[in-house]
Amino acid sequence: MTLPLPVLLVVAGFAAAVVAQGGYYLPGRVMSGLLVGVAVVLARPRPNLVAALGGAFALWAAARGLIEGDVLSALPAVAAAAVFVGAVLVAAQADQEQRELLATVVVGVGGLVAFTGWVAVVFRVPSWTTVAEGLLRAASTLTYPNAAAAVMAAAAVLSLVLRPTLPTMGLTYLLCTGIGATMSRAGVIALAAGLLVLCVCRGFKTTVIAAAPPLLGAAVAVAALLPTMRVADEPQVLVAVGGLVAGALVALGLRRLGRFVVPVAVLLAAGGAAAAAGFADRLSTRVSFSSPDRSQAAQAALELVAKSPVLGVGPGNGSFFFARGNEGTRVMRYVHNEYLQVLVELGAVGLLLALGVVAAVLIALWRGRGTPLWAGAVAAVVVVLVHSGFDFLWHLPVVLIVAGLCAGLGFPSTRDGEVEGTTA
Repeated sequence: MTLPLPVLLVVAGFAAAVVAQGGYYLPGRVMSGLLVGVAVVLARPRPNLVAALGGAFALWAAARGLIEGDVLSALPAVAAAAVFVGAVLVAAQADQEQRELLATVVVGVGGLVAFTGWVAVVFRVPSWTTVAEGLLRAASTLTYPNAAAAVMAAAAVLSLVLRPTLPTMGLTYLLCTGIGATMSRAGVIALAAGLLVLCVCRGFKTTVIAAAPPLLGAAVAVAALLPTMRVADEPQVLVAVGGLVAGALVALGLRRLGRFVVPVAVLLAAGGAAAAAGFADRLSTRVSFSSPDRSQAAQAALELVAKSPVLGVGPGNGSFFFARGNEGTRVMRYVHNEYLQVLVELGAVGLLLALGVVAAVLIALWRGRGTPLWAGAVAAVVVVLVHSGFDFLWHLPVVLIVAGLCAGLGFPSTRDGEVEGTTA
């Protein structure tokens, strides 16, 4: 069983973005965009509602750039729409067996992101970690912890619907551990949202039995990683490695308990919470919902929206200035909320078109319901949608490609590239 060439090219674009700092900078953006573009040309999908609305969004971004006298400033928005829609259309053409294999590949790449992030923290790899509030946070090759967490959370919920073999269970455990190593609050919130969707789509008991072992194993591994995460402390390599192994034993062993997994999981969770209490001082900044800079940037963003609510200030013009006490005026390039960022730069028109793409994807997903893989695909899409309200994820092709691939996995079966019920 092999994947079709167009699907392989999109996977290559995903991998290229992973190793090229998420595709944020021009070389990685061009490489991933070209690979997805060639895949679409080879796949020759028929136009559908998702493609039509994505194209309308890209055209509006280009028009706003032209109005501002700098059409090149719209290229990131145009590229973002293109790679997402392209990944959706190509993945939707795969048959059921190919989709199962594609899902496994996505989970495998996510597992590599998780493992390299863990390695980066343990062995203090500067380019693959970020320091925040004195903590060393895993960023992997993406170099941005929150983006890495988004990719891993989407892959994690997808992995929970795959056949529970030893490799897939191990990957799920690694993904959950990697999310913990990023110390991303939004990543945890998005993962919780994805798990909630799985509970609705697959049932509460089925989801808990599948998710409890890797989550508890990850709690063990992350607890062992905490002594190493504070920059001021010496890395405790043996403790971290021992925790990773112990967590793997928990994750793989609990699954064999069947219906007894829930009470055992509750006991282990209580013990883990008690152990983590000893590190409360180190985690205080990561368990709080307070983020003064982001709150003030959001206020500054709303002030810009008030000045140009319909058309926006133009692509690339959304810089946010605010006062920070004795530190003077600060500026943030992103408001860490993609919906608000689009509203600021492309106005209500741009936001409505972006939400139209989201709505079209969700409608198509609803029509494809019925399989376990569909449930994981919906959960993965929800993970990215929720996380996008907390970070600038749409500026990184890696997140858009994985979201597009996951969406395509849950679309109805296609014939000659046409998605049922969504033809424009």
